[in-house]
Amino acid sequence: MECDGKMNTSNIIEITDFQAPELDVYARLSENQLLNRHEPEKGLFIAESPRVIERALDAGCQPVSCLVEKKQIEGEAEKVIRRCLEIGNVPVYTAEFDVLTQITGFKLTRGMLCAMRRPPLPNIRQVCGEARRIAILENVVNPTNVGAIFRSAAALGMDAVLLTFDCSNPLYRRAVRVSMGTVFQIPWTFFEKDAWPGKGMELLKELGFRTAAMALRDDSVGLDDPRLAAEEKLAVILGTEGDGLASSTIADCDYTVRIPMAHGVDSLNVAAASAVAFWELGRS
Repeated sequence: MECDGKMNTSNIIEITDFQAPELDVYARLSENQLLNRHEPEKGLFIAESPRVIERALDAGCQPVSCLVEKKQIEGEAEKVIRRCLEIGNVPVYTAEFDVLTQITGFKLTRGMLCAMRRPPLPNIRQVCGEARRIAILENVVNPTNVGAIFRSAAALGMDAVLLTFDCSNPLYRRAVRVSMGTVFQIPWTFFEKDAWPGKGMELLKELGFRTAAMALRDDSVGLDDPRLAAEEKLAVILGTEGDGLASSTIADCDYTVRIPMAHGVDSLNVAAASAVAFWELGRS
């Protein structure tokens, strides 16, 4: 940063070569390549829009580079660019809107993307240490649903989110975007492979949680059942799109809960169901 308050432009690089390797992270790497399961310490994710990037920075995420629409350098992205430049020698790649659309394959929200290092995941004990109400996602594979569930969890009283191993990663670009950056505001982590439901359920009970499976069963209780509100610690468990929760998961839970339906509708999308459940159960 320059001492007169003007932005230091030495790190702002105009794009002239679409095939430049520095742009691979935005244009050519898949989500699995960004995740880098074999070397997780080198994993990256993409945050989109100044607001979401700010939330990631607030959470301590480290920027690697930015991709910014030229007019946004002194517009909505200016504050975030300044923060990134203060953190380190972060290159800021820029071009006109039409050029960026060609590179990324879609229109950038508010004209900005930021590649950031994936933070190390905490363990379940760390995530749940101070929590009273948590959400557990079982094999939810759609990044849009994961992002929407996180947004609802953060807004409606959940203290943390746990995901089974086969869930879509909350730091996939679409999940981050749909969550509006709340994936950086609410603690979360994954169960280890093959740890759910067996060892996972055992750990929840050890931590003092009672479990509520969201499922369409004849013996289900209503969301407004006073026993649920009275629980000191409660884990709300939501299942995969289509099939819902596994029978073994439901059998291991303390409660089976369903949302009352009208007009012959049998169920809600998992993201919509999460919002209803979190609203009711997060208030207690």
